[in-house]
Amino acid sequence: MNPLYDRLFGRHAARDAPFLHLPDGRVISHRDFGHMAGRMANALTAGGLVPGDRVAAQIDKSPEALALYAACARAGLVFLPLNTAYTADEVGYFVTDSGARLFVCDPGRSGEMAEVAKAAGATLATLSGDGRGSLAEDAASAPSEFATVARAGGDLAAFLYTSGTTGRSKGAMLSQDNLLSNAETLAAAWHFTEGDVLLHALPIFHTHGLFVATNVTLVAGGAMIFLPKFDLGEMIAQMPRATAMMGVPTFYTRLLDDAGFDRDLVAHMRLFVSGSAPLLAETHRAFTERTGHRILERYGMTETNMNTSNPYEGERRAGTVGQPLPGVELRIMEGGTEVGPGETGTIEVRGPNVFQGYWNMPEKTAEELRPDGWFITGDLGTQSEDGYVTIVGRGKDLIISGGFNIYPKEIELLLDDQPGVLESAVVGVPHPDFGESPVAVLVPAPGAAPDFDAIRAAVKDGLARFKHPARYEVVDELPRNTMGKVQKNVLRDRYAGAFG
Repeated sequence: MNPLYDRLFGRHAARDAPFLHLPDGRVISHRDFGHMAGRMANALTAGGLVPGDRVAAQIDKSPEALALYAACARAGLVFLPLNTAYTADEVGYFVTDSGARLFVCDPGRSGEMAEVAKAAGATLATLSGDGRGSLAEDAASAPSEFATVARAGGDLAAFLYTSGTTGRSKGAMLSQDNLLSNAETLAAAWHFTEGDVLLHALPIFHTHGLFVATNVTLVAGGAMIFLPKFDLGEMIAQMPRATAMMGVPTFYTRLLDDAGFDRDLVAHMRLFVSGSAPLLAETHRAFTERTGHRILERYGMTETNMNTSNPYEGERRAGTVGQPLPGVELRIMEGGTEVGPGETGTIEVRGPNVFQGYWNMPEKTAEELRPDGWFITGDLGTQSEDGYVTIVGRGKDLIISGGFNIYPKEIELLLDDQPGVLESAVVGVPHPDFGESPVAVLVPAPGAAPDFDAIRAAVKDGLARFKHPARYEVVDELPRNTMGKVQKNVLRDRYAGAFG
């Protein structure tokens, strides 16, 4: 018995139905993909890997990259996908810290990565985005039949490292049950079936593209239009063939910028899901007006996969991330006590989706994962009477000015509604009198400029004096990571000397 492989990858592996539609016109069936995974699993185990070994991979998105993930599950190996933008120094930390036995990289980087692998005591293999490399060659000559390794639901299936913006990156340990329970819950909640075709332009080194989009499709037995990255023209060309799409907010704003994106184009679509970063209320409104669809927002993180979701049927409430998913408990805590509806506190969650702890960091695990299973997310939020959760910000983003707590999201929501403002980010920077003071960073709306008199008047009317930004800055765009999240640490560093 291997719950993850049997119920995720193996569930539809005997079917000849399409699984991957590729840009070059090729179609890979569920059966073909199962054979790819079998050959890859044979290649991995022939190299001496045994259940529990870690396989780190910094490789471009491809069917073969996805088959490596499936092969690890089938062979009982722990899969560690790495952001393709990481430098050799960054990769060195992850490969060494995880104790990876095998490190897979692109053939074009094998020279610089050979030293990384050697220093970590790992074997180096290569795999390119077009299916070339030493691992691909080994798999090509291996048999497609593979005896799936028995594993238990509590056995580790994957590591994902956190971003590490406030210290050393932490390896979140995810079990077979963590991944499987979330995939099955989401497939049911979002009504995915064998008939669905998901437009997939997300990276697969991250929870969103790998453990949500891909896993949900596998559980349901549907298909994916598997694009190497977001390309506006390709997205619009492929949209009529799809029934669903998952993306980050940037995907949706770029689609709205194209006049060809209209109701006729999305006539076959039934669902648009957004996550990884907050979606502006204006984007919600504009998308509904243009297409007739309401984007479904949800909330998750590296350590838990998905925790909440707006409903498939029912009110998709803009500005919220919906209600806790079935089987997931959520509470808002402040000072060790659960707060009431509408009050702000730290979000904690508990359920089968919550990770097993941080690799080689027992103290950090004890700080954030309570003995009774509640995980302290570090996100600040509120919950309404009817269960809808609103994310206010990260705990580290909380601004304490003159002894008063300031939640940036409250200011940002007001600023985003002002004339000439496309979006905003508010950060706290050192202040000689107040300890910290808020700086508002504004991105102008296309063809417009912020009206600072109107903005200051709105802030004066809408917010207590201690919440008023002490300084406004205008930038062309906010710094974001690969998943679209605003990098407030970059802004804090940039404006650290704003008040002398």
